[in-house]
Amino acid sequence: MVLHNVTFWRGFVFLGFSSFGELQLLLFTLFLCLYLVTLTSNVFIIVVIRLDSHLHTPMYLFLSFLSFSETCYTLGIIPRMLSGLVVGGQSISYVGCAAQMFFSASWACSNCFLLAVMGFDRYVAICTPLHYASRMHPTLCAQLIVASFLSGYLFGLGMTLVIFHLSFCSSHEIQHFFCDTPPVLSLACGDTGLSELGILLLSLLVLLASFFFLTVSYAYILAAILRIPSAEGRKKAFSTCASHLTVVIIHYGCASFMYLRPKASYSLERDQLIAVTYTVVTPLLNPIVYSLRNRAVQTAVRNAFQGSLLGKG
Repeated sequence: MVLHNVTFWRGFVFLGFSSFGELQLLLFTLFLCLYLVTLTSNVFIIVVIRLDSHLHTPMYLFLSFLSFSETCYTLGIIPRMLSGLVVGGQSISYVGCAAQMFFSASWACSNCFLLAVMGFDRYVAICTPLHYASRMHPTLCAQLIVASFLSGYLFGLGMTLVIFHLSFCSSHEIQHFFCDTPPVLSLACGDTGLSELGILLLSLLVLLASFFFLTVSYAYILAAILRIPSAEGRKKAFSTCASHLTVVIIHYGCASFMYLRPKASYSLERDQLIAVTYTVVTPLLNPIVYSLRNRAVQTAVRNAFQGSLLGKG
């Protein structure tokens, strides 16, 4: 299908939070603070895990790459969103919008696969603890990480091609703060039924495939925990999974709501609220809920500060 010339040259305009009027400055301050904390926390987690040899285990390796993925995801969305809150509606070229959709979708899909890999890691650690070191060897860990990112890029490319093979109507105003698939798809002309089906199938493959592996892993984990005779032992085993489960529920809940529904159910205000959750709040929860509350990470942070102070002394 031939692309509309006006769309190619003029691109799109983000309306973002323009309907919030005077509240935009307050939103800018709030989102900027959250973003700075998110960026600092994720980068700090990556550095701490890299420097502390006690954290050179599969669990923390996966955590560091999840933080890396979340950092890249937010870098492609949040700075432009903050700029839009200050200067108003922002334009983006057709190619720029396609690039933003590709990278944001790729990182989001990679996050799903990384969370599934982390669930598998917890399964091996709890169900076969004596064989954990031999099974989760560095080569397998590297293969799982590479597979997660390559799969994310392939699905991101697929989603982008499904959207941007369409022609777009005279309106180029995106009722959103970045080039996400639902708001861009709503601007397409003609029959978009096949494209909607394509996005739905790709989303189902990503979410259901990764969620299936998570479900199977946790079914075995739950069975193993219930076989532990002492209540203290069961509590300790479950505590190693609680943070991961929290992140999984938030991540998959938001993603499922956004992408596993028909075009007719899109709502500007509701969708932007959900989008803020998974672009601003969820990346912040990863280091706070999953890492910074972890005793091993806390010890590594204290050691890093003590080493820094001793170095200055």
